[in-house]
Amino acid sequence: MGIRVTPVAHDFVAEISGIDLARPLAAADRDAIQAAIDRYAVVVFHDQALTDEQHLAFARHFGPIHSSAQRARHQGIKHRLAIPEIADISNLDGESNVLAPDAKRRLDWLANRLWHTDASFREPAGALSLLYAHVIPDDGGDTEFADMRAAYDALPDATKAQVEPMIAEHSIWQSRGQLAVTRYTDEERATLPPVHHPVVRTHPTTGRKALYVASHASHIVGLPVPDGRLILMDLMEHATQRPFVHRHRRRVGDLVIWDNRCTMHRARPFDTTKVRDLRRVTTMDVAA
Repeated sequence: MGIRVTPVAHDFVAEISGIDLARPLAAADRDAIQAAIDRYAVVVFHDQALTDEQHLAFARHFGPIHSSAQRARHQGIKHRLAIPEIADISNLDGESNVLAPDAKRRLDWLANRLWHTDASFREPAGALSLLYAHVIPDDGGDTEFADMRAAYDALPDATKAQVEPMIAEHSIWQSRGQLAVTRYTDEERATLPPVHHPVVRTHPTTGRKALYVASHASHIVGLPVPDGRLILMDLMEHATQRPFVHRHRRRVGDLVIWDNRCTMHRARPFDTTKVRDLRRVTTMDVAA
């Protein structure tokens, strides 16, 4: 029996079953998964059992891999995970203890609760994110996704014409600054300089247009900063209306893949004194 793709919402979010991702991936299954990602933008695999090595090996089927930017902006600390291509999306320190409330890395990852797009602050930016759940608290810690294709489609024609030529500057320090998290060294800041991306992107495979804005987007190039930020705020408010948003309720063994080129996402609150261990691999947007 081949894999099964079950839509969760019309053309946004699907569940894929009938496959063990720890096993070698057949070419036909890889192509079917890619087709589902292109159509739905977010796909969910339940009940998987993956080591870090298997997680990374599966991700490599979908493009070259970013090294984790966490290591660039958190220098001089012990990192918990051995593989640099796997981002530690947990509330644990290098000894696997729950982070203290004032820990630098804990304050940094609070920005995951802002609407964001993985690695939009890098060049090349992020394409697919593959997030695997090792440990989930009993309550909370869900993830919300916004369909930026549908959000673009719903814009008035005049707004589409206004924003399509625009270029936004993206910086990870912009998203952290929104929460007054600024405790970074000059050396750390220098590793992740600002980058520019269009406000409206055309997906390289599907040809669909999507908004490309989120909390890393600082301002519109060529406009006064306040004017550009108001435009970005309006677009994000529009894109996060309930008709465009899906909430995924995580459970252990879930692998969720989303396309950063046409989605935004944010983590939802949970009891941060309880262990939450998620690990993410992000592919590079080499098709941009």
